[in-house]
Amino acid sequence: MKTLVIGANGQIGKQFCELAQKAGTPIKAMIRSEEQAAWFNERNIDTVIADLEGEFEHAFEGCDQVVFTAGSGPHTGPDKTLMIDLFGAIRAADIAKQKGFSRYIMISAMRAEQPLDAPEKMRPYMAAKFAADAHLRNSGVPYVILKPGRLTDEAASQQFASSLDEAGDNQISRANVAHALLHTVQKPEVVNQEYLLLDGKRSIGEIIQ
Repeated sequence: MKTLVIGANGQIGKQFCELAQKAGTPIKAMIRSEEQAAWFNERNIDTVIADLEGEFEHAFEGCDQVVFTAGSGPHTGPDKTLMIDLFGAIRAADIAKQKGFSRYIMISAMRAEQPLDAPEKMRPYMAAKFAADAHLRNSGVPYVILKPGRLTDEAASQQFASSLDEAGDNQISRANVAHALLHTVQKPEVVNQEYLLLDGKRSIGEIIQ
């Protein structure tokens, strides 16, 4: 089983790709340009050039499941949020359905189902995640939705929690999200499930099973 990684050049995407390569988990990293390829080539990670705002169906060839960890980023406007976090995610689900993919693994966000509760500048992003998640649930593609809390750049503890009561805080490191993503990719039997992910004290295997 080979996994297409959409958003491979992002902060979580790169960490996940590196973990997957070291673990011998077959992946294909979708990147936007040749300029981004050097980092992946140095690590012998297979790449495909495709643009989430353009045509990217060719990237799915030879893969069986897809990871969506792309994001427009904090320095862009609502227009990019619409095209990448919303429409890009929706189009990816439609292509995965068309090609009979075994799973679509979405990196969403904690409380994406409550966009109006987010800080005002985050509401368009949360609304995009809310709609993209809803489309995925109804797409007919087996799915897993991972909902990390506030992201930090701390090192991977590989210790997790699945509720605020358990965690005591609403944050998780990007490195821990990458580890959770690898675990999920390696567990093809996990389908049609959603998991809140926070830093905590349990192994990921206790949470995602």
